[in-house]
Amino acid sequence: QKEIEKTPELEALMRSVISAFEEYVNMTSRLPIDSLYSVISIEEPGRLADMIAAHISLNTSQSQQLLECFDANKRLETLLGFLMKELEILNIEKEINAKVRSQIDKLQKEYYLREQLKAIKAELGETDEVDQEIEEYEKKLNEKDLPEEVRKKAKEELKRLSKMAPGSAEASVVRTYLDWILDLPWNYETEDILDLKRAQKILDEDHYGLKKVKERIIEFLAVRSFYNKIKSPILCLVGPPGVGKTSLGRSIARAMNRKFVRLSLGGVRDEAEIRGHRRTYVGAIPGGIINSIKIAGSKNPVFLLDEIDKMSSDFRGDPASAMLEVLDPEQNSTFRDHYLDLPFDLSKVLFITTANTVDTIPAPLLDRMEVIYVSGYTEEEKLHIAKDYLIPKILKEHGVPDNKIIIQESAIKGIISEYTREAGVRGLEKNLSQIVRKAIKKIVEENAQVVKVGKRNLQSYLDKPIYRPDKANQKDEVGIVFGLAWTRVGGEILTVEASIMPGSGKLNLTGQLGDVMKESAQAGFSYIRANAEKLNIDKDFYKNIDIHIHVPEGAIPKDGPSAGITMVTAMVSALKKVPVRKDVAMTGEITLTGKVLPIGGVKEKVLAAHRAGIGKVILPQENKRDLDEIPQSVKRKLEFKFVEKIDEVLDFALVKEGFYEN
Repeated sequence: QKEIEKTPELEALMRSVISAFEEYVNMTSRLPIDSLYSVISIEEPGRLADMIAAHISLNTSQSQQLLECFDANKRLETLLGFLMKELEILNIEKEINAKVRSQIDKLQKEYYLREQLKAIKAELGETDEVDQEIEEYEKKLNEKDLPEEVRKKAKEELKRLSKMAPGSAEASVVRTYLDWILDLPWNYETEDILDLKRAQKILDEDHYGLKKVKERIIEFLAVRSFYNKIKSPILCLVGPPGVGKTSLGRSIARAMNRKFVRLSLGGVRDEAEIRGHRRTYVGAIPGGIINSIKIAGSKNPVFLLDEIDKMSSDFRGDPASAMLEVLDPEQNSTFRDHYLDLPFDLSKVLFITTANTVDTIPAPLLDRMEVIYVSGYTEEEKLHIAKDYLIPKILKEHGVPDNKIIIQESAIKGIISEYTREAGVRGLEKNLSQIVRKAIKKIVEENAQVVKVGKRNLQSYLDKPIYRPDKANQKDEVGIVFGLAWTRVGGEILTVEASIMPGSGKLNLTGQLGDVMKESAQAGFSYIRANAEKLNIDKDFYKNIDIHIHVPEGAIPKDGPSAGITMVTAMVSALKKVPVRKDVAMTGEITLTGKVLPIGGVKEKVLAAHRAGIGKVILPQENKRDLDEIPQSVKRKLEFKFVEKIDEVLDFALVKEGFYEN
């Protein structure tokens, strides 16, 4: 190979290549500085190019390109291009590394300082609070009886906590979550006492009556003693206010030796109040179900869901739909709260819900519950409750000895009939409390030894009576009939009056009657027109007269079909000028063909008739089975007439006999 003549251009090219290679060596950590010294001393251009090419990173294509360049000048030019490209890449890498380093420098600094602080504390014999906290959580997790899925989730969260800055917001969220997991009774449950006699005694001590509910609880305990894996029932107690639905839950818990918790659902609109918020929300906590279980401290409490009929929904969700999972025995063994996001077993909880009516409870939710209707108390029952439960309780609350204040039976009866008109005993308790307070005042001011309260001096303690007792008519009257009505506070006597006047066949209805009641009156009027000849009434009577039906106490709205036979009887009595028996009250729906259909609220209606001193009650034949609910003491004092057709009603209720044609 002949020696290549070094021209100024070639010399300049060689220097440029060496300079670029020197910069490359300084920028990369892959080549030692010695490689630069070994290259600088090379004088021959081709050898210089080959040596530098051997030290830099070239791909196969670039190496092939260099090998194909036999001319030294051309080879150096090609190599210089490759070097410049590599230098550009190295500069970009340097910029990227600088950016990344600036971002992690702060974290590294904190880490190094934290490690140094840890080492210093170790030398001084001080323990790190973070490590101590983690150790405490680990100890609690190991000691706590947890399901495997829950334990796994807790350990994952604990691992995350150990890597977080102690004062960070995220660390606080994780701590709260771990505290909830550790506080819940995942596998702890109280042991039921299955002594049926003891349970019955406790239930009877706390509440009078409520026979059906007590029987259902005793049945559950009996079956539980026979087979302990039976699922708990989900009971729904439906009845008027003040009959003891809510307080019964605590009594059931005491009878079964279980914890008791109560959650009021009245006015709940947000689904999150049942299922909780997800942890992504600031200040998120579990819903009312899990929170109540935590308060109970066991997984099998008696759980009272109060006022379930008063839930509503809005844009935040439907709480009633969320309750479907809670109250479904097939699903509630894996109930998932949004906050915990872990399955919790609710299958051993004894759920008891309360409601005043089932009309507002969604059908799918109602279908999951065992509905037990709790009716109002009779006057005899209220008297018994006042004497044996309320008065001793009130005297004890006020610290009064039993023999200091004596409330006589006549006074209690007066309060029930003239000062309270309710199905329950809440108002009765308030009035008795007022009597006791005024009696205590009298003892203190007048230094009285004993205070007796009877019917005669009742007004001095409770002012004037609020209600006048329902009373039957003093004599048989034309066009006036007693009907029986049912309200949420019990049964009432409903007087229906019919009057005839000259006119053109109009039927006028007054007394704030609802649409159903108006239609019932119209059906009765049509029946009379269609059967006028059979009733010995002029078949063209409607052309010359108007009939006016009025139900007194016009300020109170009234509705329902059960006054149908009452209005027909009043109209026939007015048309025929035949009086209606003063001692008869009736209830039943009428059809166009004169059939009498069954109605509801029989117990309350019969009690209202008994309270008003009425001796005879007309009921639809199909309601005969409902008499089982009525106390024997009431049934003995009443005569019942069961009817299927309106003819039987008129025969029994109207005074004049031989009313129909044969």
